[in-house]
Amino acid sequence: MTGHVPRQTTGQLGARTAGRTTSTGPEDDGATQERLRRWRLVLGGDPADGTGHALSGRDAAMDGALTALYGQGNGTPRSGKDRAAGLGASAPAVARWLGDIRSYFPSSVVQVMQRDAIDRLGLATLLLEPEMLEAVEADVHLVGTLLSLHQAMPDTTKETARVVVRKVVEDLEKRLTTRTRATVTGALDRSARTGRPRHHDIDWNRTIAANLKHYLPEHRTIVPERLVGYGRAAHSVKKEVVLCVDQSGSMAASVVYASVFGAVLASMRSLDTRLVVFDTAVVDLTDQLDDPVDVLFGTRLGGGTDINRALAYCQSRITRPADTVVVLISDLYEGGIRDEMLKRVAAMKSAGVEFVALLALSDEGTPAYDRDHAASLAALGAPAFACTPDLFPEVMAAALERRPLPIPDAG
Repeated sequence: MTGHVPRQTTGQLGARTAGRTTSTGPEDDGATQERLRRWRLVLGGDPADGTGHALSGRDAAMDGALTALYGQGNGTPRSGKDRAAGLGASAPAVARWLGDIRSYFPSSVVQVMQRDAIDRLGLATLLLEPEMLEAVEADVHLVGTLLSLHQAMPDTTKETARVVVRKVVEDLEKRLTTRTRATVTGALDRSARTGRPRHHDIDWNRTIAANLKHYLPEHRTIVPERLVGYGRAAHSVKKEVVLCVDQSGSMAASVVYASVFGAVLASMRSLDTRLVVFDTAVVDLTDQLDDPVDVLFGTRLGGGTDINRALAYCQSRITRPADTVVVLISDLYEGGIRDEMLKRVAAMKSAGVEFVALLALSDEGTPAYDRDHAASLAALGAPAFACTPDLFPEVMAAALERRPLPIPDAG
């Protein structure tokens, strides 16, 4: 029961399916009734659904919650004047509905229904009500919606909104921090290895592995002709990372994930991390990276896009090009000067900067994006691709080590 297709539009299919069902005994009859029950919940009970099955109790309540959201039947968002036909135009009514669906459906389904309610029923403004925020199932998409609304939030709602956002951020940090730190630290250690280490910097495991062919059986020892170790810079800044994030409305989930990853990377002493967000203006949020919630409330989702201006700012802050990774997260719909943007990327790469272009940083796959700009970046040696949060640590590790990026298959 996804709700993305109006329930009654599948009525004829349900009628055909129900018409083919026959019963030959008590067990078959029970299975038939269960199938009819499920089809009835899917199809919505319109006269054409063909099931002839009546619902009661919990099933009837579930059906009511679904009908309130998907019962209009045309698959298009309702206008404000139509809103009352479903959930009603008041926060208490919607809050009760949110409570109902959380009791009937698993969390993943609740999150889908919440997004559909916001999109189909025009309920975004009701998220400005504290009662609504306390009732919702918090997820990345809800955070994106709150961030787009936070400039209009009344003071009574802002603190509740921060609590909701912090819950999502903390959940993401638990999921992503350990693996990110381990993967990136490993890449930094490998990039800092030296063939002439001081005694205290020798990596004995790798030194032994590299010299096994020099084992002397009579002495039961290895003659290490080549030492492998970590540089003395192990506790100093080795690399600079610049996250340059498009904050146009379509990039909401990417902004959320980028703020969390930015905070994780900034907590690593061997990295100098900068976070820059942009639309037609550029905002440097580096000084807020100790708290990704502050970062998120420092963004301004929506507006146009000027990638060239954002890259110009990032380029001006690079002090060691050969030790710098710039990660542009954008769908590449450039509202600025296209040729200048490409020249700027070429100049950074020529200076030694490792440039990574991500079309999205989210779990939702590849978004709509400017294919001409993506092809032009690929021609410069910076292929653009969508990246999941789980893949991002590997992408960063590869970029820091200057090895081929783990680009997922397009299919």
